[in-house]
Amino acid sequence: MLMSQIFAPTLREVPKEAEIPSHQLMLRAGLIRKNAAGIYTYLPLGLRVIQKIKKIIREELNVKGGQELLLPIVQPAEIWEQSGRWDVYGDEMFRLQDRHGRRFCLGPTHEEIITTLVAAEVNSYRQLPLRLYQIQNKYRDEIRPRFGLMRGREFIMKDLYSFDRDEAGLEACYQDMYEAYSRIFQRCGLTARPVEADPGAIGGNATHEFMVIADTGEAAIVYCSSCDYAANVEKAELLPPEDKIIGTTEQVSLVETPQAKTITEVTQLLGIPEQGTIKSLVYEVEDEPVLVLLRGDHILNEFKLASYLGTDTFRLASETFLADHGFVSGFVGPVKLPQQVRIVADFALQAGGAYVVGANQPDAHLQNVVPGRDFQLEAYLDLRQAQPGDCCPRCRGKLVGARGIEVGQIFKLGTKYSTALNALYLDESGNSKPVVMGCYGIGVGRTMAAAIEQNHDEYGIIWPLPIAPAQVIIVPVAYTDPEQQQLADKLYHELTEAGCEVILDDRKERPGVKFKDADLIGIPFRITVGPKGIKNEVVEIYRRSDQENVEVPITEAITEVISLIRRG
Repeated sequence: MLMSQIFAPTLREVPKEAEIPSHQLMLRAGLIRKNAAGIYTYLPLGLRVIQKIKKIIREELNVKGGQELLLPIVQPAEIWEQSGRWDVYGDEMFRLQDRHGRRFCLGPTHEEIITTLVAAEVNSYRQLPLRLYQIQNKYRDEIRPRFGLMRGREFIMKDLYSFDRDEAGLEACYQDMYEAYSRIFQRCGLTARPVEADPGAIGGNATHEFMVIADTGEAAIVYCSSCDYAANVEKAELLPPEDKIIGTTEQVSLVETPQAKTITEVTQLLGIPEQGTIKSLVYEVEDEPVLVLLRGDHILNEFKLASYLGTDTFRLASETFLADHGFVSGFVGPVKLPQQVRIVADFALQAGGAYVVGANQPDAHLQNVVPGRDFQLEAYLDLRQAQPGDCCPRCRGKLVGARGIEVGQIFKLGTKYSTALNALYLDESGNSKPVVMGCYGIGVGRTMAAAIEQNHDEYGIIWPLPIAPAQVIIVPVAYTDPEQQQLADKLYHELTEAGCEVILDDRKERPGVKFKDADLIGIPFRITVGPKGIKNEVVEIYRRSDQENVEVPITEAITEVISLIRRG
């Protein structure tokens, strides 16, 4: 490729709309251009990266028995209504009607349409298992598209769907995909960590997200410093405390706390730490109050509460609801409640100790309250959000916190969709059974963006070699000089013939401009051809990853570059 012919309009200034490094650098390096909020055009160099990621994905999935197909983007409303998700997806779904008034959507995901395909074509256990995948665009009307390719309204995704006879087959496929994903991200040059996660709107009973560790990640995760346990903070499990704090023999006493309604206000007024208080949260559950207790310095995880309650249709009580049930807003506590109320508490309170709690009367709290002595409760549960420093639920090591960018997720769907959409098969005995399903997604554009978030410096992108838009760029200091041009052309043709991906910067630009563009675009290796080098019969080979610059005899340049590429 000749740089003078590549459509890669680079920018010197950081676009105001771009908030994170990957968005800034993809715009500056001429990889993408914005068409509308959350909708981008991939320019030639950006598309080359996308194609390389797709190639790696295809190779790893095909090894695991995947078969590629292509499903329609426009999907009929009927199959979404049949699965029960037409209303669940809400405003994120792009909905449309054809000229006959028939309703459709632009596919935000493809569980429904792939399941109806299999339901129509598969009827015997002999046709199973199946692993079908596609790589194509998805559409979600994000309320706030941001961060470039991280959260868009149109995005490229790989989604694979597995169809098995039973749970054992699903488990085998899940493990295969777990291994394939680990290989895919490793081959893309990313440091990715699989973490336990919540399945969300997709459904199912087990899922892992693959997170690229990066400071700009949207998701908070924790992982163990001693074993391989890792989870999204919303999913991370916590254990009951091993040690119990000795309580107090002092009796409960009332203390005035005028206008001190929050944990921070109470602790500042009384001069106590937050862990010496109990946070009392009233939830409306089927029009009845449920009191949820946590230590004052902890945060409730509503996903865990929903799991215990068996419903996700609950909400934090309103001021009106509190008043109607005799609670005093800002001073709620578990002692001497105004009525019989279900009380559940987080494991941490099981350790005992004496706490400050709301007194259920205005401007007052109670001191020396001991759980189990001064009030009774329904259960101690794992209710709080994990945080760095907590004990690992697997080995009791310490959990470490990090930010992560989700680049892939794998789900065990079970029979959620096959039952709803009549994807049935006859087993060896002639009995009709629902197909057991899994689904496995990778954000292709997100993977490109995550690679930049994990690999960049103040000069630009530092592409991992396997997904770089080119492997080598040849930069003659002055391409108009006959000797430099002759040598640059020779190196370009020999490397190209050797199978290397090479850019020759043949532009009539100043050397500084060429070097800055090469660093900005992030080509892994740069060969500099200059008058001094020609005089001394050497060229400079620069490695972008560590900014190492070495002189190599011209006669050895091709061999050296090929060796560097092979070593990665």
